[in-house]
Amino acid sequence: MRLMVMFDLPTETSKQRKQYRQFRKKLINEGFIMIQYSVYVRVCTTKSAAEFLEKRIKDFLPDEGIIQSLVLTEKQYSDMHFLRGKMIEEVRNSSKRTVIL
Repeated sequence: MRLMVMFDLPTETSKQRKQYRQFRKKLINEGFIMIQYSVYVRVCTTKSAAEFLEKRIKDFLPDEGIIQSLVLTEKQYSDMHFLRGKMIEEVRNSSKRTVIL
């Protein structure tokens, strides 16, 4: 499973910029990696783990903007096509490092 978070946050005021930086930093601290500007993804072991993570994200949402999440299976994520550019091979973005006990 992968949890993808996409967001469009306002950055017109200093308060909005601060909330943007804090939100992005908290996503990274939760284990998300950026796959595109304002699109972050994280590997989850199960659908319930992804739903739990969504609830954690709700605890630190900024006051304004649009934030969306999408749960994808490994098959759906691996079927992503790159029309320009190429995938970044990074261990943190791989389900191979996931250990299920």
